[in-house]
Amino acid sequence: MSKLHFVFGGRVKDPTGLDFDLGTIDMVGLYPDYASALEAWRGKAQRTVDDAEMKYMIVHLHRLLDPAAEEAKKKA
Repeated sequence: MSKLHFVFGGRVKDPTGLDFDLGTIDMVGLYPDYASALEAWRGKAQRTVDDAEMKYMIVHLHRLLDPAAEEAKKKA
């Protein structure tokens, strides 16, 4: 089973926070593994490195879709 990851970014009001301006959201894409998501994230983040208000993130969708499995791994 692939572990889906979602890469997105956008302008934030505070560079230390996660309050995104929804009008600026850049949905980069869905990736089947962390390595490919990281590569996409790195490419986007490096293009905006001089803009402190632009932030790109990787969301671990597999953790949202099956949180019980993630908790079981932590307890094991």
